[in-house]
Amino acid sequence: MTDAPSRLNIGSHDLPVSPELSRFMADDWAGSPLPDSAQVAAYALTPARRARLSARFPGERLIVPAGELMVRSNDCDYRFRPHSAYAWLTGLTGEDQVGHVLVLEPSGAHGHEAVLYLRPRSPRADGNEEFYRDRRYGEFWVGRRPDLAEAERLTGLRCAHLDTLGSPAGRHAATDTELAAALSELRLVKDAWEVAQLQLAVDHTAAGFEDAVRALPQALAHPRGERWIEGVFGLRARAEGNGTGYDTIAASGAHACVLHWIRNDGRLDRDELLLLDAGVETDTLYTADITRTLPLSGRFSPVQRQVYELVLAAQEAGMAALRPGASFRDFHRAGMRVIAEGLTEWGVLKNAEGDLHRRYTLCSSGHMLGLDVHDCAKARAETYLDGVLEEGQVLTVEPGLYLQPDDETLPAELRGIGVRIEDDLVITATGARLMSGALPRTVAGIEEWMGNLLEG
Repeated sequence: MTDAPSRLNIGSHDLPVSPELSRFMADDWAGSPLPDSAQVAAYALTPARRARLSARFPGERLIVPAGELMVRSNDCDYRFRPHSAYAWLTGLTGEDQVGHVLVLEPSGAHGHEAVLYLRPRSPRADGNEEFYRDRRYGEFWVGRRPDLAEAERLTGLRCAHLDTLGSPAGRHAATDTELAAALSELRLVKDAWEVAQLQLAVDHTAAGFEDAVRALPQALAHPRGERWIEGVFGLRARAEGNGTGYDTIAASGAHACVLHWIRNDGRLDRDELLLLDAGVETDTLYTADITRTLPLSGRFSPVQRQVYELVLAAQEAGMAALRPGASFRDFHRAGMRVIAEGLTEWGVLKNAEGDLHRRYTLCSSGHMLGLDVHDCAKARAETYLDGVLEEGQVLTVEPGLYLQPDDETLPAELRGIGVRIEDDLVITATGARLMSGALPRTVAGIEEWMGNLLEG
């Protein structure tokens, strides 16, 4: 007795295809070309970006992959997002970029020629069945891809089939630390188009925060109110952009003392605060990063106001330190001086010297922002963390106080309160411009804003 053919390597809901069906699927498909005018949004900017990278590595082959799919469960993959450096160099930001690779080939006096190796659209004839049988890449499963000619028009790059790439030797962005650092450092200063994309992300994020406040009555009534808020913001992010730029933090009560609380499975209590840290990512993959800490009753209690106003004063001091030529760490130091002095006035610390204040605030007070929420993180310290600010850089200022519920160095009334205030700013010729000013930050401003939204 012969066993039936193994189907272990076929998708869970794939079916055998008869010769008759295969022949039938190969014929009578109308053409569906992309418009000749279609171009990636950053089409005019990417040549100069690639030229800057080329100048850093004369005579060397540079390999910048988009990345590969990652399995979430069994035969289901996570939603794909191309690597930020690949997106910056090509302008390609879609989910159809899986496995694609940009190669900068040395070309003598001309620096490099950029070649994009991609998986083009499958033909629907000559026995090719990928378009309807391949569950990972087939057009009927995951959507249409451009053919080679269309990809060249979209990007202005010479394009070749991914199968012709082989295994070229060279500097690979995923493994070469020097190349990875260069790709981060080249993105530290944003051009005007990038700043506009970030402003768009900020504006959509502000709308998402308004949505979240309007949804508070429903969220307060739900046993997982934090997730209700997360979902409401996520709807705005998917409707207006690519989605959220990072996992939303919707942290109520003592959950706000957990810096990266993303479980978001807690109930909301009207007597507590909600720390909402969220950002919309645009279709071009630039993300905002904003945090507001909101009184779920609509008004701050006296002790909540006390903590909030200290954090706000620290943020104001940090923002005031932003200017071209200032050390990147200056704004953090300015904010932490305010925090340490405030904790000393409260009697929590004996004095404001040293770093004991970090028990209550722990992390840095901001970071670069762009295609990644923690942008340009592979840059060398001397160009970023230990460097100086430049006009065109975009960053967050986000001091916080995280007063743990079990911290016996604190008076009982302070325990379990977490407050962070985070805004996005762009460095200008004379200082910094607040990009997220549409969202109020003061106690009075937040209470009035929440009241208007909830009444409406």
